Amino acid sequence: MSEYRHVYISEIGNHQGQDICLKGWLYNKRSSGKLHFLQVRDGTGIIQAVVFKGDVSEEVFATADRIPQESSIEVYGTVKEDKRSPIGFEIGVKDLELISEAEEYPISPKEHGVAFLLENRHLWLRSPRQLAILKIRHQIIKSIRDYYNNNGFLLVDNPIFTPAACEGTTTLFETEYFDEKAYLTQSGQLYMEAAAMAFGKVYCFGPTFRAEKSKTRRHLTEFWMVEPEMAYYDLNMNMDLAEDFIEYIVREVIKHNRPELEVLERDISRLENIKKPFPRITYTEAIELLASKGKEARWGDDFGAEEETVISESYGRPVMIHRYPAQCKAFYMKEDPDDSRLAMCVDVIAPEGYGEIIGGGQREDNLDVLLTKIKEHNLPQEAFEWYLDLRRYGSVPHSGFGLGIERTVAWICGLHHVRETIPFPRMMERLRP
Repeated sequence: MSEYRHVYISEIGNHQGQDICLKGWLYNKRSSGKLHFLQVRDGTGIIQAVVFKGDVSEEVFATADRIPQESSIEVYGTVKEDKRSPIGFEIGVKDLELISEAEEYPISPKEHGVAFLLENRHLWLRSPRQLAILKIRHQIIKSIRDYYNNNGFLLVDNPIFTPAACEGTTTLFETEYFDEKAYLTQSGQLYMEAAAMAFGKVYCFGPTFRAEKSKTRRHLTEFWMVEPEMAYYDLNMNMDLAEDFIEYIVREVIKHNRPELEVLERDISRLENIKKPFPRITYTEAIELLASKGKEARWGDDFGAEEETVISESYGRPVMIHRYPAQCKAFYMKEDPDDSRLAMCVDVIAPEGYGEIIGGGQREDNLDVLLTKIKEHNLPQEAFEWYLDLRRYGSVPHSGFGLGIERTVAWICGLHHVRETIPFPRMMERLRP
């Protein structure tokens, strides 16, 4: 059948009335007398291929009757319009080739528990729901790169092995590095500060690792983060960038992924409401808001998932909480010049209870203050000498933030748990597959 052109399902509408070859896998099937209805997927979509006994050989008709779910097949036939089909077309089969007959597939159309599905994550990825989620993830990542590439930022890759902590020593994954110890990166921020002093506006994008002993629906031990860093940016400029960035990502997903959002039954009207400016409240105002909702929160405590959810319920858009107590934040955060108890930082809380998706702020640019903070946090100064050099040689005000990809995907898709937002999730109790 060499005269049949190989076409992907996503392109099928451009080939109405033409004979084509479709290479894929049998997703499902049903039969009715002289007809077999094959649901075929190829990674870009699912289409119905109709095998009529009068149009094919007896061998092909028998093959269509017996092939198990997820067998790999090549279908040869004519593209026909079918208004009942979700994609508007079907294939009238003329020939069928079985490439590999699958064993009995463990994931049947019946309901399965999450634990079972995670054990079979390598197969669960084949479902339409997972395809929809990962296509939205793909678009979010594309939008992130487009945004920074189109706004004068330089991509700078940060190292995965680091000699010291960035976010706190209790959540480090330690590993041997020849004759010394190294750690898997918690963040590329410190390296982006160095890059910003060289190139002005930069960003890194890659995996980060946190050994947090948490089993909540918001936590993974391995997740992806994009981290812009900008020289000559203060906290307000940083918040302006963050809200513009989030609005852009959501707008691009709505523009390019409506079919996937519909598969997930996402309320798109909620996403259409994500427009800047976002509400901005201080940490102290957030404490007062919690008190008005009957939620006890002491000034000086960091917010947990419950507090973030209560705050987010007061807004239909992301809310930016700035100027947390310095004791809640990392050593590199700049003190508020008007109140030394506060840090010039910001967290962006997603609506609908999805929690913090951005954390960042203005960095401490004064060498003496930074030295003091390193000592106060009991950090080894020798590990940060290179970082201190950034304050010795041309220090300037600078800011940045990190956006977690998985929480952003969970929010935009309307998912209950971040475990579905990444192809192979890593959690406290899960290292396989």
